[in-house]
Amino acid sequence: QQQIQEFKEAFTIIDQNRDGFVDATDLKDMWASLGVIKDDAFLQAMLKEATGPLNFTMFLTFMGEKLQNTDSDDMLVSAFLTVDTENTGLITRQVFTNALTQLGDRFTKEEINQMYDVAPMKG
Repeated sequence: QQQIQEFKEAFTIIDQNRDGFVDATDLKDMWASLGVIKDDAFLQAMLKEATGPLNFTMFLTFMGEKLQNTDSDDMLVSAFLTVDTENTGLITRQVFTNALTQLGDRFTKEEINQMYDVAPMKG
């Protein structure tokens, strides 16, 4: 129930024009609020992942499908602790970048740059 409420809050934030549907304009505004400019082709590709108009019910279904095979909180904490070698609760940018480019599903330099553009790290 709490997760549904969190999804409702996320949907409300994304639905910029408050018409009950997420469309390309809403997505463009959402990306812009993060300081990222996305072209129409990218936005349309995002919308094509849904099987119909993206109202809240479709959003819930879509997010449920996306999250179905994600890791548990315990797994994520364990992964974090493997790179937090000093047990400070913090990871430096260099250590984080090294982990993302050398372990598991390796990120490309372009993916790393895109990530830091959207969510810059301190330090």
